[in-house]
Amino acid sequence: MKFLLNLYRSAASLPGDGFNHEQFLAVPGQAGELVSGYVIADPSISAVVSVCGGEVTVTEGPYSSAPDYIAGQYLVDCESRERALELAALLSGGHIGGVEVRPLMDSAGMEM
Repeated sequence: MKFLLNLYRSAASLPGDGFNHEQFLAVPGQAGELVSGYVIADPSISAVVSVCGGEVTVTEGPYSSAPDYIAGQYLVDCESRERALELAALLSGGHIGGVEVRPLMDSAGMEM
């Protein structure tokens, strides 16, 4: 099963700061469970594109004014939700900021 691990940090933190990336990369990497991973740039330099009535609008800056934003993502392919939760706990390492574990879906629904 594939899961997307979304790393959440406050806008004041450096992207990806405070997570156990090296330790995390070693465990699912050696087990063949890591598909890919990315650290995402600061939300202040993002843009939101929307289309309403055929008119395209581009808004600069973060999509939302939430206190936390996605600072990184890892895609893992592991045997169960429980294993994905174990990997998320390893990544979080007890630091402030959560790791959301979200299963991927295909056109038929949940990939089970």
